[in-house]
Amino acid sequence: MSKYHKISPQTQQDALKIARANQKPGQSKEQTQLIAQGIQKGIDEYKKQMKARAREASRQKKLQAKAKSAPLDGEIDALDEPVEVLEVTRQHPLPWVLLVLSWLAGGLWLWLQ
Repeated sequence: MSKYHKISPQTQQDALKIARANQKPGQSKEQTQLIAQGIQKGIDEYKKQMKARAREASRQKKLQAKAKSAPLDGEIDALDEPVEVLEVTRQHPLPWVLLVLSWLAGGLWLWLQ
């Protein structure tokens, strides 16, 4: 434990609780305290690793967002003339099928009359 980094009281309590839960018969109080200190160091190391992973993930996310937006800006600036955007919409075939069926039904009804 460095002089700049102090383990939180919550971590100390959790480590002591875990050490007591796993205490063997005949184990001295000093041994339990040493085990609790080892657990504290393990928890602290785990928290450091998780913070480092979160920072790295955040950094990668920012880089990806920057990479996605940067080429688009460059491409737009590089073009001399405006770009036409064609919007393609696809209609559902159900209305056309119903229209054809209604005409067929109407024609059939007239033919049977």
